[in-house]
Amino acid sequence: MKILRMLLWVAVLSILSTAEQGGSLQSSEPVTAREIVARMTENNRKRQEELQSYTGQRRYHLLYTGFLGKREADLVVQVRYEAPDNKDFTVISESGSHWMVNRVLKRLLETEKEAANEKSQAKTALTDENYRFTLLGQQDLRGRASYVLEVEPKTDNKLLYRGKIWVDAADFALSKIEGEPAKRPSIWISKIVVHHTYEKIGEFWLPAENESNTDVRLGGHATLKISYGDYKVASEANSPESRAPPQQSE
Repeated sequence: MKILRMLLWVAVLSILSTAEQGGSLQSSEPVTAREIVARMTENNRKRQEELQSYTGQRRYHLLYTGFLGKREADLVVQVRYEAPDNKDFTVISESGSHWMVNRVLKRLLETEKEAANEKSQAKTALTDENYRFTLLGQQDLRGRASYVLEVEPKTDNKLLYRGKIWVDAADFALSKIEGEPAKRPSIWISKIVVHHTYEKIGEFWLPAENESNTDVRLGGHATLKISYGDYKVASEANSPESRAPPQQSE
């Protein structure tokens, strides 16, 4: 069971390093990695000023296979965000391993709620203070032009990551992440890969899907999937926008 506790760090990494991105800045001029990061930072500031609240629904599915056998757990929650840093979660349903639901999935909610404050987000934000950035090129992502950057953490903080990010070229908002922790959270974990995508809801970019894959030493593999949906967003400048709820995990 100690190995399952280590899975908590996988999702904590993805939660803390992927704060919601707002903004509608546009430019057709060539930009550098430094300029892209500066515009993302400006979008975060703009989000903090304009985003009043949102509600949404999440579906968590955790699967572990290995020498402990096969374990699965599902959790569906309603989330409510209130500016500037308050998040509340209401459990709608839960199933599967009682231990994994309570000791892993519900602890993720507690950790995210505690990490919503400005000080915690600053430690993991995609900024020049925390990362080095290299512009790799451009690529279409779901029909939208995006910049692709390599990110390298400046410290071995296990809540930072190394890998690649995609930044929407029109809005300069984070749209995709592929990475691994700067430092493994435990000697029991041999490899972690995180995939995280965002989508535009009104004028804001909010989480759409997250998948974390973990290889455990001595055998074993864990996959955590989080689907986000049913958004209703309220801001100072726009009327509420919404998206259909996520489909049930298979």
